[in-house]
Amino acid sequence: MPQNEYMEKHRKEHGRRLDHEERTRKREAREAHSISKKATNLRGFKAKMFQQERHKHKIQMRKQIKALEEKNVKSAGDKEPSNPLPSYLLDRNNPQQAKQLSSAIKNRRSEKSARFNVPIPKVSGISEEDMFKVLKTGKRRHKAWKRMVTKPTFVGPDFTRRMVKFERFIRPMGLRYKKAHVTHPELNVTVQLPIISVKKNPHSQLNTQLGVLTKGTIIEVNVSELGLTTAGGKVVWGRYAQVTNNPDMDGCLNAVLLT
Repeated sequence: MPQNEYMEKHRKEHGRRLDHEERTRKREAREAHSISKKATNLRGFKAKMFQQERHKHKIQMRKQIKALEEKNVKSAGDKEPSNPLPSYLLDRNNPQQAKQLSSAIKNRRSEKSARFNVPIPKVSGISEEDMFKVLKTGKRRHKAWKRMVTKPTFVGPDFTRRMVKFERFIRPMGLRYKKAHVTHPELNVTVQLPIISVKKNPHSQLNTQLGVLTKGTIIEVNVSELGLTTAGGKVVWGRYAQVTNNPDMDGCLNAVLLT
């Protein structure tokens, strides 16, 4: 292995931090403040070079915004004019202004509409204080970097806890769920199915990685017991379902199968 690829090797062997995406998002959100500070404090040649880079970046952003906006396209009309035209205008076309959306806007609108095809499109937020409990560690209980998850979670069958010295997030055994009561909206039946994985938690990416089960979470369940088949005759093994209740209050996990 080349000498300069030790970071990639460590990332492949041990993975990233659990809050890597959250830290990246916050770092990107703080970039505007650092850029503003540079634009205010830089002097001389550095300020000149910085303004040139900012100018090029703004031009590129304007081009992208213009490409995403609606475009006015002229299309030739084939209809006959209602009023008679002189001979020198007969060979001209009648341009009509037509609205045409770019493909990027169409894709964005389709994605926005696809988000609301679930039974519960919006959920109320949960604060970090309600989601995690701070655990004091160390000889004199001064260290407070460990967190205990206070909501129900799902862990895979091959899950192994890390060493106590390195475990940051603790998921209690009493709050782990393996099965869910899934309702099929077309068959109008409710069956208890094993959970395969947690696909998406609406609150944060960290909750998705930890497998936290809250209202609105998208989970993958094993539907082989239902006998569902595809158009080609193959048996469907995994399907997505959305949690419709608060498992921490009800003591059970109810979900609706997404069709």
